[in-house]
Amino acid sequence: MTATKDTLSISYRAMTETDINTAYDLSQAVKWPHRIDDWKMVHNLGTGFVAELNNQPIGTVLCWDHGEEYSSLGMVIVSPDKQGNGIGRKLMNQILEEIGDQKNVLLFATPSGQPLYESFGFSASGNVYQHQAVIETATAIEASMKEGLRKITQDDYASIAKLAETSCGLARTTTLNEILKSASGVVIETQNEITGFALIREFGRGYAIGPVIASSQQQAKVMIQSLLNNRVGDFVRIDIPQSSELSTWLVEIGLPQVDTVVEMVRGNIPVRDTQMRQFALISQALG
Repeated sequence: MTATKDTLSISYRAMTETDINTAYDLSQAVKWPHRIDDWKMVHNLGTGFVAELNNQPIGTVLCWDHGEEYSSLGMVIVSPDKQGNGIGRKLMNQILEEIGDQKNVLLFATPSGQPLYESFGFSASGNVYQHQAVIETATAIEASMKEGLRKITQDDYASIAKLAETSCGLARTTTLNEILKSASGVVIETQNEITGFALIREFGRGYAIGPVIASSQQQAKVMIQSLLNNRVGDFVRIDIPQSSELSTWLVEIGLPQVDTVVEMVRGNIPVRDTQMRQFALISQALG
């Protein structure tokens, strides 16, 4: 797409790998925790645009494909000293044109950003709760609860991608393969069949747990707790959908809720399995 200009002489162009360092600086300016490696991952998986003033990037947006019917968008950032000039709206126009009208689109909005997205036809479909803290102590898991729990291996990758797609209603193989380049995790087997998995990877100030996919809340708790027990002394974050009903438990084990964002959709909500459920997101960008 060719660069365009608005009345403020701000240009908009496709994001490239050379923009990652500046994108990181922008996210630091708005107090987001993303590292340069976190930016590299979301950029490798998606397509984006930057807003520029005097050849200096002052805004970003990215989108990601999740199969033929769905895309998501995120990493919508405008430099604090340039906000209020319609830059976010222009970036949204750019990215929605890139996605196309034929796709359903998902995003996660802060309360302050929600009105902008509503003006583009997005509507709220649920809340996501952000929990995080330094893990102070390990919590023992009863032996009976750990039955079938083991570390994930490369041989599991195809199975867990299938579980993720069933639970989310989105194509997940490409995204998970990228995450698994740097993530570790656990699975739960029931009668030699994987019925749940949870991943953990370096992110932001420490580590992020997600996705967590399981056939029951108890499975999700066991897997999350097993990952937390290996990260005592480290900062850990987890983003959970409201439907997981895990917030009270997470607070009890030392992970307070620090923020809430709104899941929004333009079009149809993905058809999600009622038996195999998503208990934690990959991230607020990727869902």
